[in-house]
Parts: sequence; structure tokens; C-alpha cells
Amino acid sequence: MPGVYQFVSAALLTMIPGVALPQSEPNGPPKTPVASSNLGPGDFILVKIWREPDLSDTVQVDNSGVAVFPKLGPIEVTGIRPDSLERLLVHDYSRYLQNPSIKVTVLRRITIWGAVMRPGTYPVDLTMAITDALALAGGASSEGKSDKVELRRGSMRGMIDLSRETKRVGDLSLRSGDQLVVPRRSWVSRNPGVVVAALGTLTTLIYLLR
Repeated sequence: MPGVYQFVSAALLTMIPGVALPQSEPNGPPKTPVASSNLGPGDFILVKIWREPDLSDTVQVDNSGVAVFPKLGPIEVTGIRPDSLERLLVHDYSRYLQNPSIKVTVLRRITIWGAVMRPGTYPVDLTMAITDALALAGGASSEGKSDKVELRRGSMRGMIDLSRETKRVGDLSLRSGDQLVVPRRSWVSRNPGVVVAALGTLTTLIYLLR
């Protein structure tokens, strides 16, 4: 009774959204940017100077690539690596301090949204694992995928597999203004009970029709 089976199957598929028209995955491996930790607009710079709390501060790189440091004033920092900035600050602060010990930490302003608990914009350390960065937003919700995240930068899109190895913010060359989007799991994976019940209904209908 092929006609009956086709009718029952079509009716059942209307009960399960997302099954009749599955989403196809893009072909080929996703393209991800080359790793870089150079400073850029929007970055936060945490400057800690040993025994100098008044000079220790958090400054932000403006749109022109300039950051204003206590006592030193504005400095062009675009394209400078954090370790190079440390050496520059040691040199400049040596005019006022004797053998200053300076630690520089760079934070990127990343927007995390999609299927997460607390979507928003967060300061993310370059050394932080991507999974730890997602944890700032509460991690994936019950509807989100925990093993994948999409990186968005302008028109660029790249899916990142988190199940293979630990990836850090610096490895992906995340920039301030980038977005990390946690995709939703398929309707079937989010509703296994409904699928099982629907399959049971299909089996019963086929048995009765036979």
C-alpha cells in the first residue's frame, strides 16, 4: 500500500517542524582568520604598575587607534603587540619611576549572542579559551549547541568546531566588535520525546491501515 504509506508519512512530517526541510551545511572547511594579538580600536588595555596604584589603570583604544595613559597622555597603539606596548610603557614611565615593573593585559570587546543564557557584549582576555568566553554569557542554553560557535565579522562568517581541541581567543584573531553566535540545535534534537511519540504514532497507523 505505497499510497497509504506516503500519505501517512507526509502527514507525520507536518507534525515535526524542521524535518521536512532540513538545513544543509555549507561545503568545505570554514575559513577562520590568522592569529594576531595586535592592538586595535575598541580594545581595553589593563595596565598594572607595581606599587603604583595611581598610575595603574584601564584605558580604551579609541577609533583613531589612540589610548590615553596616566601621566603619559595619548599614545598611538594600533598594530602594537601587548609585549611591545609593555616595553614602550617601561621606557616612557622610566622618566618618572625607577625601574618600573609593568604588566599589560589586552581585552577584546566581543558580542556573544544566539542560544546563550545572557547575550551581550563582554571584555574577553586573549588567553581565554573560547568556551570560557562563552561562559561569560552563561554558556549555551538548553536550545544551543555546546560544540560549535559561529564567528561573525562584518560579512564574514566562519563556523568553529569546539569539540576537537581547545581554542583560545588569540588563536582566532578575535577583534573588538566581532560576534560569537551560538547556533540552536535542530528541532529534532531539542524535542526527542515528540519525535519518539510521532514515530510510535506512525507505526500504529501503519499497523492499523494494514
